[in-house]
Amino acid sequence: MAPDPWLSTYDATCHIAQEIAEKIQQRNQCERNGESTTKLTVTIRALLQNLKEKITLLRELLLRAVSTHQITQLEGDRRQNLLDDLVTRERLLQASYKNDGTEPDLIRSSLMTKTANRVVSNPWFFEESEETRALGFDDLRQQQQKIIQEQDAGLDALSSIISRQKQMGQEIGNELDEQNEIIDDLANLVENTDERLYNQTRRVKMVDKKSTSCGMIMVIVLLLIAIVVVAVWPTS
Repeated sequence: MAPDPWLSTYDATCHIAQEIAEKIQQRNQCERNGESTTKLTVTIRALLQNLKEKITLLRELLLRAVSTHQITQLEGDRRQNLLDDLVTRERLLQASYKNDGTEPDLIRSSLMTKTANRVVSNPWFFEESEETRALGFDDLRQQQQKIIQEQDAGLDALSSIISRQKQMGQEIGNELDEQNEIIDDLANLVENTDERLYNQTRRVKMVDKKSTSCGMIMVIVLLLIAIVVVAVWPTS
Protein backbone atom coordinates (compact mmCIF):
# COMPACT_ATOMS: atom_id res chain seq x y z
CA MET A 1 0.00 0.00 0.00
CA ALA A 2 1.46 3.38 -1.05
CA PRO A 3 2.25 5.78 1.83
CA ASP A 4 0.00 8.77 2.31
CA PRO A 5 1.70 11.76 0.59
CA TRP A 6 0.34 14.17 3.19
CA LEU A 7 1.76 12.23 6.13
CA SER A 8 5.14 11.75 4.47
CA THR A 9 5.28 15.45 3.61
CA TYR A 10 4.26 16.32 7.16
CA ASP A 11 7.09 14.20 8.59
CA ALA A 12 9.60 15.85 6.26
CA THR A 13 8.30 19.29 7.26
CA CYS A 14 8.67 18.49 10.95
CA HIS A 15 12.27 17.44 10.35
CA ILE A 16 12.92 20.72 8.56
CA ALA A 17 11.43 22.68 11.47
CA GLN A 18 13.62 20.76 13.91
CA GLU A 19 16.70 21.39 11.80
CA ILE A 20 15.92 25.11 11.65
CA ALA A 21 15.58 25.27 15.43
CA GLU A 22 18.93 23.53 15.84
CA LYS A 23 20.59 25.84 13.30
CA ILE A 24 19.20 28.93 15.03
CA GLN A 25 20.53 27.64 18.33
CA GLN A 26 23.93 27.10 16.75
CA ARG A 27 23.90 30.58 15.24
CA ASN A 28 23.01 32.19 18.55
CA GLN A 29 25.78 30.23 20.25
CA CYS A 30 28.27 31.41 17.60
CA GLU A 31 27.14 35.01 18.10
CA ARG A 32 27.72 34.71 21.83
CA ASN A 33 31.19 33.29 21.15
CA GLY A 34 31.98 36.03 18.63
CA GLU A 35 32.20 33.61 15.70
CA SER A 36 30.99 34.17 12.14
CA THR A 37 27.36 33.28 11.48
CA THR A 38 27.09 34.10 7.77
CA LYS A 39 26.98 30.50 6.57
CA LEU A 40 24.46 29.48 9.21
CA THR A 41 22.28 32.49 8.40
CA VAL A 42 22.18 31.56 4.71
CA THR A 43 21.36 27.96 5.56
CA ILE A 44 18.58 29.00 7.96
CA ARG A 45 17.09 31.37 5.38
CA ALA A 46 16.98 28.57 2.79
CA LEU A 47 15.46 26.14 5.28
CA LEU A 48 12.81 28.67 6.28
CA GLN A 49 11.86 29.13 2.63
CA ASN A 50 11.69 25.35 2.21
CA LEU A 51 9.54 25.10 5.35
CA LYS A 52 7.14 27.71 4.01
CA GLU A 53 6.83 25.86 0.70
CA LYS A 54 6.22 22.56 2.50
CA ILE A 55 3.45 24.11 4.59
CA THR A 56 1.84 25.49 1.43
CA LEU A 57 2.06 22.03 -0.16
CA LEU A 58 0.49 20.43 2.94
CA ARG A 59 -2.36 22.92 2.80
CA GLU A 60 -3.02 22.10 -0.87
CA LEU A 61 -2.83 18.33 -0.31
CA LEU A 62 -5.21 18.56 2.63
CA LEU A 63 -7.71 20.65 0.68
CA ARG A 64 -7.61 18.17 -2.20
CA ALA A 65 -8.01 15.15 0.08
CA VAL A 66 -10.99 16.68 1.90
CA SER A 67 -12.72 17.92 -1.27
CA THR A 68 -12.38 14.52 -3.00
CA HIS A 69 -13.43 12.60 0.16
CA GLN A 70 -10.14 10.67 0.27
CA ILE A 71 -10.17 11.08 4.07
CA THR A 72 -12.92 11.40 6.65
CA GLN A 73 -14.01 14.73 8.09
CA LEU A 74 -12.53 13.74 11.45
CA GLU A 75 -9.16 12.96 9.88
CA GLY A 76 -9.34 16.22 7.96
CA ASP A 77 -9.88 18.16 11.19
CA ARG A 78 -6.98 16.34 12.84
CA ARG A 79 -4.64 17.13 9.97
CA GLN A 80 -5.78 20.75 9.97
CA ASN A 81 -4.82 20.95 13.63
CA LEU A 82 -1.39 19.51 12.86
CA LEU A 83 -1.01 22.02 10.02
CA ASP A 84 -1.94 24.88 12.35
CA ASP A 85 0.76 23.62 14.70
CA LEU A 86 3.32 23.80 11.89
CA VAL A 87 2.21 27.30 10.90
CA THR A 88 2.64 28.51 14.48
CA ARG A 89 6.03 26.84 14.67
CA GLU A 90 7.10 28.45 11.39
CA ARG A 91 6.12 31.91 12.66
CA LEU A 92 8.10 31.41 15.86
CA LEU A 93 11.10 30.22 13.90
CA GLN A 94 10.86 33.25 11.66
CA ALA A 95 10.77 35.48 14.72
CA SER A 96 13.78 33.72 16.21
CA TYR A 97 15.67 33.99 12.92
CA LYS A 98 15.16 37.75 12.97
CA ASN A 99 16.98 37.93 16.32
CA ASP A 100 14.10 39.09 18.49
CA GLY A 101 15.45 37.08 21.41
CA THR A 102 13.35 33.96 20.93
CA GLU A 103 15.38 30.80 21.52
CA PRO A 104 14.44 27.33 20.17
CA ASP A 105 13.71 26.18 23.73
CA LEU A 106 11.27 29.07 24.10
CA ILE A 107 9.79 28.17 20.75
CA ARG A 108 9.13 24.63 21.92
CA SER A 109 7.69 25.88 25.19
CA SER A 110 5.39 28.26 23.30
CA LEU A 111 4.21 25.44 21.09
CA MET A 112 3.47 23.22 24.07
CA THR A 113 1.73 25.90 26.19
CA LYS A 114 -2.06 25.60 26.36
CA THR A 115 -3.78 28.95 26.23
CA ALA A 116 -7.51 29.37 26.52
CA ASN A 117 -8.00 30.29 22.89
CA ARG A 118 -5.86 27.43 21.59
CA VAL A 119 -7.76 24.92 23.65
CA VAL A 120 -11.00 25.94 22.01
CA SER A 121 -9.67 25.88 18.45
CA ASN A 122 -7.10 23.05 18.74
CA PRO A 123 -7.68 20.21 21.22
CA TRP A 124 -4.40 18.53 20.27
CA PHE A 125 -2.21 20.98 22.19
CA PHE A 126 -1.35 20.27 25.81
CA GLU A 127 0.58 22.01 28.53
CA GLU A 128 4.21 20.89 28.76
CA SER A 129 5.04 18.99 31.92
CA GLU A 130 8.34 18.25 33.60
CA GLU A 131 8.46 14.90 31.78
CA THR A 132 8.43 16.54 28.34
CA ARG A 133 10.85 19.39 28.94
CA ALA A 134 13.87 17.17 28.26
CA LEU A 135 12.35 15.71 25.08
CA GLY A 136 13.39 16.77 21.59
CA PHE A 137 11.12 17.67 18.69
CA ASP A 138 11.07 14.08 17.41
CA ASP A 139 10.17 12.71 20.85
CA LEU A 140 7.46 15.31 21.30
CA ARG A 141 6.05 14.57 17.86
CA GLN A 142 6.07 10.83 18.55
CA GLN A 143 4.34 11.43 21.86
CA GLN A 144 1.74 13.57 20.15
CA GLN A 145 1.18 10.94 17.48
CA LYS A 146 0.80 8.30 20.19
CA ILE A 147 -1.87 10.40 21.89
CA ILE A 148 -3.64 10.88 18.56
CA GLN A 149 -3.51 7.13 17.88
CA GLU A 150 -5.02 6.43 21.29
CA GLN A 151 -7.78 8.93 20.57
CA ASP A 152 -8.38 7.33 17.18
CA ALA A 153 -8.59 3.93 18.88
CA GLY A 154 -11.16 5.33 21.29
CA LEU A 155 -13.17 6.77 18.41
CA ASP A 156 -13.01 3.42 16.62
CA ALA A 157 -14.32 1.69 19.75
CA LEU A 158 -17.11 4.26 20.02
CA SER A 159 -17.95 3.74 16.35
CA SER A 160 -18.10 -0.04 16.92
CA ILE A 161 -20.48 0.44 19.87
CA ILE A 162 -22.70 2.73 17.81
CA SER A 163 -22.74 0.16 15.00
CA ARG A 164 -23.82 -2.58 17.41
CA GLN A 165 -26.53 -0.34 18.83
CA LYS A 166 -27.73 0.37 15.29
CA GLN A 167 -27.80 -3.35 14.51
CA MET A 168 -29.77 -4.04 17.70
CA GLY A 169 -32.23 -1.29 16.75
CA GLN A 170 -32.69 -2.82 13.33
CA GLU A 171 -33.30 -6.27 14.85
CA ILE A 172 -35.84 -4.82 17.27
CA GLY A 173 -37.55 -3.06 14.36
CA ASN A 174 -37.72 -6.32 12.41
CA GLU A 175 -39.17 -8.10 15.44
CA LEU A 176 -41.82 -5.39 15.83
CA ASP A 177 -42.71 -5.76 12.16
CA GLU A 178 -43.21 -9.51 12.64
CA GLN A 179 -45.35 -8.93 15.74
CA ASN A 180 -47.46 -6.40 13.85
CA GLU A 181 -48.02 -8.96 11.09
CA ILE A 182 -49.14 -11.53 13.69
CA ILE A 183 -51.52 -8.99 15.24
CA ASP A 184 -52.97 -8.20 11.80
CA ASP A 185 -53.51 -11.92 11.15
CA LEU A 186 -55.27 -12.31 14.50
CA ALA A 187 -57.46 -9.30 13.77
CA ASN A 188 -58.47 -10.80 10.43
CA LEU A 189 -59.18 -14.16 12.07
CA VAL A 190 -61.37 -12.54 14.74
CA GLU A 191 -63.22 -10.58 12.07
CA ASN A 192 -63.89 -13.75 10.03
CA THR A 193 -65.02 -15.61 13.17
CA ASP A 194 -67.44 -12.82 14.05
CA GLU A 195 -68.88 -12.95 10.55
CA ARG A 196 -69.36 -16.73 10.67
CA LEU A 197 -70.91 -16.48 14.13
CA TYR A 198 -73.35 -13.88 12.88
CA ASN A 199 -74.32 -16.09 9.92
CA GLN A 200 -74.84 -19.14 12.15
CA THR A 201 -76.97 -17.12 14.57
CA ARG A 202 -79.15 -15.90 11.74
CA ARG A 203 -79.62 -19.47 10.47
CA VAL A 204 -80.58 -20.68 13.93
CA LYS A 205 -83.21 -17.96 14.17
CA MET A 206 -84.59 -18.91 10.77
CA VAL A 207 -84.75 -22.59 11.75
CA ASP A 208 -86.43 -21.73 15.03
CA LYS A 209 -88.96 -19.59 13.23
CA LYS A 210 -89.68 -22.34 10.76
CA SER A 211 -90.05 -24.88 13.57
CA THR A 212 -92.59 -22.69 15.35
CA SER A 213 -94.62 -22.25 12.15
CA CYS A 214 -94.69 -26.00 11.50
CA GLY A 215 -95.85 -26.72 15.05
CA MET A 216 -98.78 -24.32 14.72
CA ILE A 217 -99.76 -25.88 11.40
CA MET A 218 -99.77 -29.35 12.97
CA VAL A 219 -101.98 -28.14 15.82
CA ILE A 220 -104.45 -26.59 13.39
CA VAL A 221 -104.55 -29.77 11.30
CA LEU A 222 -105.18 -31.90 14.37
CA LEU A 223 -108.00 -29.58 15.49
CA LEU A 224 -109.63 -29.79 12.08
CA ILE A 225 -109.41 -33.56 12.14
CA ALA A 226 -110.99 -33.61 15.60
CA ILE A 227 -113.84 -31.36 14.46
CA VAL A 228 -114.53 -33.53 11.45
CA VAL A 229 -114.50 -36.67 13.55
CA VAL A 230 -116.94 -35.18 16.05
CA ALA A 231 -119.23 -33.97 13.23
CA VAL A 232 -119.50 -37.30 11.49
CA TRP A 233 -119.56 -39.45 14.59
CA PRO A 234 -123.08 -41.01 14.79
CA THR A 235 -125.16 -40.09 17.75
CA SER A 236 -127.43 -42.55 19.49
